[in-house]
Amino acid sequence: MNLPNLTSADFLPLLPAVILVVGACILLLSEVFLSAHSSRGYQAVLSTATSVIAGVVSLTLLTEPARAVFLGFGAMDPFSSFLTFIVCVSLALASLTAAGFLRKRGAERGEFYALMLFAGAGMSLLGLSNELITIFVNVEVLSIATYALTSYLRRGTRPSEAGFKYFILGAFSSAVLLYGSALLYGATGTTHLSDMAGPLRVAMTNNAALVYAGAVLVAAGFSFKVAAVPFHMWTPDVYEGAPTPVTALMSAGVKAAAFVALVRVFISVGSGIDAQLPFAIFSTLALLTMVAGNLLAIPQRNVKRMLAYSSIAHAGYLLLGVAALFVSAPGQEFKLLGPTALVGASPVDLARVEALRGILYYLLAYTFTAVGAFGVVSLLERREDEEKGTAWDLERFSGLAQRRPGWAFAMAAFMLSLAGIPPTIGFIGKLILFRAAVDAGLVGLTIIAVLSSAAGAYYYLRVVVYMYMRPVPEGAHTLERSWMTELALVVSTVAVVLLGILPGPLTEWIALAGTLFTR
Repeated sequence: MNLPNLTSADFLPLLPAVILVVGACILLLSEVFLSAHSSRGYQAVLSTATSVIAGVVSLTLLTEPARAVFLGFGAMDPFSSFLTFIVCVSLALASLTAAGFLRKRGAERGEFYALMLFAGAGMSLLGLSNELITIFVNVEVLSIATYALTSYLRRGTRPSEAGFKYFILGAFSSAVLLYGSALLYGATGTTHLSDMAGPLRVAMTNNAALVYAGAVLVAAGFSFKVAAVPFHMWTPDVYEGAPTPVTALMSAGVKAAAFVALVRVFISVGSGIDAQLPFAIFSTLALLTMVAGNLLAIPQRNVKRMLAYSSIAHAGYLLLGVAALFVSAPGQEFKLLGPTALVGASPVDLARVEALRGILYYLLAYTFTAVGAFGVVSLLERREDEEKGTAWDLERFSGLAQRRPGWAFAMAAFMLSLAGIPPTIGFIGKLILFRAAVDAGLVGLTIIAVLSSAAGAYYYLRVVVYMYMRPVPEGAHTLERSWMTELALVVSTVAVVLLGILPGPLTEWIALAGTLFTR
């Protein structure tokens, strides 16, 4: 029996995920030696440090050439390395936010941070996956950890309801994803994405219906993970019921990993079938998601639910970028170009590469902004009000500029960034993404995106109005400070403002990260 010929180069892209898993195991083992009254302040620090180390390692991998690893089951490229960096950023910020949140509730345990790191490892491996079954397995790794995190605070009905709803609908979406993958395997005889283009072309002449059904089902499975309309029903309830640091991780890390996997799958599928199918799917999803997300967010007074609907709207903007990837000139064979092949490329090809870079930039911008916003929400909520549903009412933000001016400034920066108002990283992200869509010829869809974004500015700026223009409510409770959560706010605010004014260093990384392994 011949053993697979694996080298150390195959294990290199796994290094960030290995670091996260080792950190999670240390947290679990350390819990064994602690009593119920032992101090657990080190756990958030260890989780954050592990995430930072893994993120730094992922950045060093950006310069590695794109290649297949593990016999084609994985793909090491700057695209996946940058995703791991985004995941590690969301993990570090969410870990800092969780410290004060859990301490106030007497729920600080090593398994919470371990589950976060295990979920992060699944997200990182999902970005590396270059084979349909490997993608499914890693989707389940991150999903199971996230299900447990959602219902971590077992007191009350809201966390239990959120965890149960997320589990049932998540299992259904995973089944849809697996069934679609099975149909694609039946049509092509392979599950390796890099080997799928040729068999797909043959299958399109013999059994096109099987290919189309498989592609649609796979798209539906991923649409649940990114909370695209009409697969968004779980999002508001799960986001509201989950612990706020978990909500922050789901809105940033899980969404980023799902988008990267979606792009990788459909780049391969789109190269073997008519690119008009993925274009039709994602342009329709983008239209519905942008419009519905913003319209449903407008009447919300529950800030946590408002941010949930906001995340749906931002998924729509990202889907606009995904749709731009599949615009082809008439008679042109679909292909995705890397930075080394841009000389002499057509305008449509250049727009496609810019859309890929825009997706990555937007994911990082949204990570800093969303995790920071949920961090402020976690500081304002009180455990005794959560079950009644009043912990996240808009009135909580009234007069915040007088009580905690630093928190109010941070939240204002996050709201302006989510609205796409300069000088914030959110504005630059939308500018890059919308420009790529216009260059790809999606003018009408981009106009709708801009109008939807303008409508969204209403409910974002309403939070700012409450913080700066409303008096402090009578009988308002004392706001407890948490230096770790405030550190997360400082980091997020600096990133949101500084990268909005000086995006140059980040765009250089994005230029490298826009290289996707294809064969």
